[in-house]
Amino acid sequence: MSNDLDETDLKLLGLLQDDGLQSMAELSKAIGIPASTLNDRVKRLGRLGAITGTHARLDPQVLGLNLLAFVFVGWSEVTVEADFLQRIAAAEQVLECHHVTGSWNYLLKVRVKDTRALETFLGTVLKQIKGLQRTETMIVLSSPKETMRLPTAP
Repeated sequence: MSNDLDETDLKLLGLLQDDGLQSMAELSKAIGIPASTLNDRVKRLGRLGAITGTHARLDPQVLGLNLLAFVFVGWSEVTVEADFLQRIAAAEQVLECHHVTGSWNYLLKVRVKDTRALETFLGTVLKQIKGLQRTETMIVLSSPKETMRLPTAP
């Protein structure tokens, strides 16, 4: 797909990542192309799959979700994976789920209110998965950098 993106597309994607609420007029001025052309470009980037949605980024502290944790999970029976993925997909506490290399099967990024809520999540979601053998939980003390912004430089 990256072959379908020119330098203007990459600049536009970068600007949209920085502030997705900018008007087409502001974006067209920043890039130097007419607003009508820009609108067509944004639609094309959506069709190409470069833009997968528009979302509001919420502050977890404002919502009372003060604890961020990473949880490694592991098992040895391949039959565990389907049930695990189904339960994780339904768990709103899980922000991200990554299939990883090494001695673990998956890494979860979990956001909850506090340690009690984390304990509840571990007990009611993860420990209920038959065949899940082990977990390791790391609580985040601080996050000097946390972004969803992807590099767009050509």
